[in-house]
Amino acid sequence: MRLRPSAPLLALVGVTAVWGVTFVQVQDALALYPLFGFLAVRFAVSTVVLAPFAWRSLRGTPRAGVVAGIGVGGLLAAAYGLQTAGLELTTVASTGFITGLYVVFTPLIALAAFGTPVSRPLWVGIGLALVGLLLLNGVPGGSTVGNALVLGNALVQAFQIAAMERLAPRYDPRALTFLQMATSFVGFTVIALMLGQLDVPRGGTVWAALLVTGVFAGALGYLVATWVQARTTAARAALVFTLEAPFAALFGVLLAGEVLGWAGYVGCAVMLAGLVLAEPAAASTLRRLAPRRGG
Repeated sequence: MRLRPSAPLLALVGVTAVWGVTFVQVQDALALYPLFGFLAVRFAVSTVVLAPFAWRSLRGTPRAGVVAGIGVGGLLAAAYGLQTAGLELTTVASTGFITGLYVVFTPLIALAAFGTPVSRPLWVGIGLALVGLLLLNGVPGGSTVGNALVLGNALVQAFQIAAMERLAPRYDPRALTFLQMATSFVGFTVIALMLGQLDVPRGGTVWAALLVTGVFAGALGYLVATWVQARTTAARAALVFTLEAPFAALFGVLLAGEVLGWAGYVGCAVMLAGLVLAEPAAASTLRRLAPRRGG
């Protein structure tokens, strides 16, 4: 069966929605369980869930593919670690905006490393994504050191997304995703042990967050993202990934009673407009969903 051109885009938007909704659960869980211990168990769940489906494809993956998977897994873990360390020193708003700068870094890295061209509409979409992030999160403030760590996270994320542009089409997405989850699990387990944060999780709130992030946001989410990245450019993927921020804000309003001012709602709308302008598939889907007049 032939997929619609908009199918990968819609799948990636769905992944960002799942990532956005987990912010509320993770926030509640981290009030009860240490952060690096949470990350270790989360990626352990993802690794275990993927193992039965990835084992056969992993055995057929060449050594270069295994090394590549471990490499991008290391980048993924480093991005999580830098963002977490920075968040402890700076504000949530600064973390949200600075993290979103990967939408600019990714196309520049892909252009420099692989010569991947970036169209004018895509640059317009990237610019609107930045404006939307600024409206949603506000002007960056907080600690200089914390902001620098979060900026490092944005750069590492950009390298990871750019690398996936080349790796995702070459190797089986199940094997590549499993290697990323397993590498992150090992890395965060070592950190959690060093910090004395690894303990048996207890309570429904913690386990619910671990299972949702481990199964849906982790195993399934990154598997879908890897499949989509084999069918699109790094710059386009990065643009769609920025939707995680407005989804997180909107689910915070719906599920946690948070307040989102007019600037936040305008920021969400601006980011969506940027995606529609930059992605023909998004515009096509919107036209199909819009009610037709007349008849």
